[in-house]
Amino acid sequence: MLFSQIIGQENIKKHLISSADNGRIPHAQLFVAPTGSGALPMAIAYAQYLLCKNSGGENDTGDHACNLKFDKLSHPDLHFAFPVTTNEKVKKHPTSNSFLPEWRQFVSEQPYGSLFNWYQRLGIENKQGQIGVDEAEEIVKKLILKPFEGGYKVMIIWMADKINIAASNKLLKLIEEPPSNTVLLLVAENEEDMLKTITSRCQILHFQALNEKDIKDTLMKNHGMDENQAVRIAHQSHGSWNKAMHMLHHDDNELAFEKWFVTWVRAAFKAKGDASVVHDLITWSEEIAKTGRETQKRFLNYCSQFFRQAMLANYGAGSLVYLETETKNFDLSKFAPFVHGANIEDINKAMEDAIYHIERNGNAKIILLDLSMQLTRFLHKKEV
Repeated sequence: MLFSQIIGQENIKKHLISSADNGRIPHAQLFVAPTGSGALPMAIAYAQYLLCKNSGGENDTGDHACNLKFDKLSHPDLHFAFPVTTNEKVKKHPTSNSFLPEWRQFVSEQPYGSLFNWYQRLGIENKQGQIGVDEAEEIVKKLILKPFEGGYKVMIIWMADKINIAASNKLLKLIEEPPSNTVLLLVAENEEDMLKTITSRCQILHFQALNEKDIKDTLMKNHGMDENQAVRIAHQSHGSWNKAMHMLHHDDNELAFEKWFVTWVRAAFKAKGDASVVHDLITWSEEIAKTGRETQKRFLNYCSQFFRQAMLANYGAGSLVYLETETKNFDLSKFAPFVHGANIEDINKAMEDAIYHIERNGNAKIILLDLSMQLTRFLHKKEV
């Protein structure tokens, strides 16, 4: 993985290269990054820079054979851990080792891919993966061994915010006092979901969402897009290269999410004055509840984003509104006045609570119906 292949994040690139060149390499680092901002490819490029003794700020100057091994993620001193669960292939005690071929293909094809994309790859969209005790034991076993090629060992833990409490406790001592020449790179989206005892032992680097110019320029350079189309996708991708790629290949499911959302808010708005509409909300809740939990969480996050965009439109911040609706007879500008300072906090809190309970395997139909009934009140709340 070349640093030049990573989109944007120039300050972090310079920091990592400088720390390696000067021999100041923290033993445990936490990359906190929004989805699609490039933390995983950055971690891989940094690991390659260390293991292959590259110099000059790029991964093409050191050990040629070593750099070739990284092209296939097959270097013996490069290790990965990531969220897994049982599927048709692995019936019990799943660990990352069980899915390395799928992982290498996933990283090769979707280095900016999301956790949901990974679950799709494993065929477990209806389940929630984790990094559990079995995985923690494997990590410890791998890292207590001496480096195969005599230099560093690097362990990249992707989606480290999915490490459960039992596994976190097993890894504490390793993170605090790792074996010599061992580097742990933890990649996470939600720092607050991790134990403080883990994060306090890491040097933390915060990635920013990609800026629109970097996305636009990369689309034009690597995918031959005309400027107008590249600007549109860059604007709507919300700083995520993963989202930009889905839009480019027309496989993004946001149109389905938009239809669900519009149906939902229309029914919720009518329900206050017409009790019979509650039946529509029940039907809607049952339909969404049939999807996998990861899809439900992604949809609710999409809804939160939609409400924020509506509020920005309501307060005249047009330059910050990137959402473009496609549903017939739905106008964002007409919906926007119903989302304002008097109800946005209530809406956000209700959405966060719903996601929290879905993550903990609550009954999705009940959770979504309760959320719907709350929304009927919030949408009719007057701005002071």
